[in-house]
Amino acid sequence: MTGRWLGLLLLFRALATGVAVALLAAHRVTPQDELLMAVVVAYATVTAALLVRWTRLATSRFLWTVDIATTGALLWFSGDWRSPFYLLCLTALALPAAALGRNGAALLGAAATVAFAAIARVIGPDPLDLGTQASIETLATHLILPGLVCLGIGSAAEVMRQLEVARSRTERLAIEAERRRIAWELHDSAKQRIHAAHLLLSALGDPDGGRVGQLVGLAVDELRAASADMDTSLAELRAPLEGRPLDQALRERVGQLAQAGGPHVHVAGELDGLSALQTAHAYRVAGEALTNAIRHADARTIRVDLEARDGEAVVTVGDDGRGMPETTRPGATGLLAMRNRAATIGGRLSIGRGYGDRGTQVQLSFPLTENQEPRP
Repeated sequence: MTGRWLGLLLLFRALATGVAVALLAAHRVTPQDELLMAVVVAYATVTAALLVRWTRLATSRFLWTVDIATTGALLWFSGDWRSPFYLLCLTALALPAAALGRNGAALLGAAATVAFAAIARVIGPDPLDLGTQASIETLATHLILPGLVCLGIGSAAEVMRQLEVARSRTERLAIEAERRRIAWELHDSAKQRIHAAHLLLSALGDPDGGRVGQLVGLAVDELRAASADMDTSLAELRAPLEGRPLDQALRERVGQLAQAGGPHVHVAGELDGLSALQTAHAYRVAGEALTNAIRHADARTIRVDLEARDGEAVVTVGDDGRGMPETTRPGATGLLAMRNRAATIGGRLSIGRGYGDRGTQVQLSFPLTENQEPRP
């Protein structure tokens, strides 16, 4: 929500600044028109640069107060309530109105109307001394606009928030339904077939002690490993993620995978506010990397880092084990599935050397949405 209204603020602030400068250049308003033009252009440029560089300032009540006070001061120094800076004052109401909700925005609009009426009464010309119909209409418009702007933006922001909640809930329900469907299909078909094939091959034993026996033994081992992998996948599919942050879900997964005498696994950092889709895919990618590291890397230490930087969520799983094999096992689809999951959420997967220039590091990066901010 903040990003949408921030973009709107920057657009209308640029337009309001242009209108103010054009009106000041067209005719004299005060003896210090040139100075006021320089101040308003500098102020609009600096505030825009700050908000673009640090978008979290858009939710700062201190910044709102400073912005409203500064634009109000420009209106005051112009010495006329019909000032070219009136539109600039209205733009200062956009971000607080969007963040405060419908009721808060209505109160803000009422307060802005009262404040403007007081300023108009003090700086003049006297708004009560109206000689023409046009003057009356101008004053009425100036008094009504703050309330309309605040109420309109507040109502629109409220609707957007409700739509976002509904979209997120629909997304979670769709993921839950698909997760259960896949779990049922895997358990009722593929896992049963693997189990049956394992029993049949085990019954063969070692018929001649030669090449065939070796191949049967290898096939049994592969089926045992496939069954274990499928059990892991089924456990993950049946584990609900809804309502749990990513770091908590991964810590619980580490507890499930922990082995006596196995590597030490540490999960560090937090990522809040991810969508259900992002959380699900990030969890599956990190879970696959964790499983591979614990089972195959012969590592002493595995570290999972969650962080937000430069507008992206970054999930890193690194170990100090023996690294990736030079050749991929035939039929292995884990890496392909991880890359596909990364692409699904608009992210990318990179694989390199692990901690201490040993082992393997799997890193998933994907963009944070505009509502997502890391916890301090």
